[in-house]
Amino acid sequence: MAKNLIGIDLGGTTTKMAFLDENGEVLDKWRVLTDTSDKGAHIVENIVKSINKHIEDSDKTINDFVGIGMGTPGTVNREKGTVSEAFNLNWKDEQPVRELIQNGVGLPFQLDNDANVASLGEYWRGAGSTEDDAVFVTLGTGVGGGVIANGKLLHGVNGGAGEVGHIAVQPNGYLCTCGKKGCLEQYASATGIVHVAKDMSKEFNGHSRLKDLENTDEKITSKMIFYLADNGDILANQVVNRICFYLGLALSDIGNTLNPASIIIGGGVSNAGNTLLQPTTRYFQENAFPSIRDSTKIKLAQLGNDAGVIGAASLALQFR
Repeated sequence: MAKNLIGIDLGGTTTKMAFLDENGEVLDKWRVLTDTSDKGAHIVENIVKSINKHIEDSDKTINDFVGIGMGTPGTVNREKGTVSEAFNLNWKDEQPVRELIQNGVGLPFQLDNDANVASLGEYWRGAGSTEDDAVFVTLGTGVGGGVIANGKLLHGVNGGAGEVGHIAVQPNGYLCTCGKKGCLEQYASATGIVHVAKDMSKEFNGHSRLKDLENTDEKITSKMIFYLADNGDILANQVVNRICFYLGLALSDIGNTLNPASIIIGGGVSNAGNTLLQPTTRYFQENAFPSIRDSTKIKLAQLGNDAGVIGAASLALQFR
């Protein structure tokens, strides 16, 4: 009899959870608020309670499930099953997540970094599902990534493989939270795009709705910048062009190093669609080695917000 999987996508604001079948089809999904109070002490207990209640309320029992997988921010020790330095969860010290969830639910459990897990989701069921070599880049509050080579997720010697957001794209550029300067994350993340727009508007002298908004201290978002660019705003288009140059340059570095079949762009910023994809692809092609340019495709992710839970659930396939 086919067994089901449980996927958890742990975020700083909400935690998404889902029951899936072994083929990665979502059977039921829900979310709970992530309670980061008391140094994040309630996060895992709330996850355990929510899963147990959903199993109880469904027509399934614990025996219908193979295991649980989870994607999480922070530094993950996959061998020990712990998470530390997840500052948006208030988890500074090491948290014994595997032990708590396995004991609380009674199913085997595995976890990985949230960007890696989203990559696994797109690899298994999304834009990379026909390919054994793909790189996933997620553009959200930060910039993350994951590398699939020969069908395997790469972790590197210290778990740092796929840190796409820290490719340097601008010498002596914006200071990054990692301590380096000029990281892609400071330009192509949602917050980075707003920073670029603020600086470019200071030097822009023409008529622009974006400049008007900047001058009135209106809260600007990356979504707004892409919307204005779509509607012909000159400054917004210049901002988007610069962002896409940096992103295309970084993706060409990835392509030249790994030559994947696809580089897949996801995360909230990717909702800009072709406004982001077309100029990024152009700059990728300008900077990529000819044989890479002809064989590596730049694509948009397909799974949206479900990438995390689907990829997390795929971690549990090892328990079959």
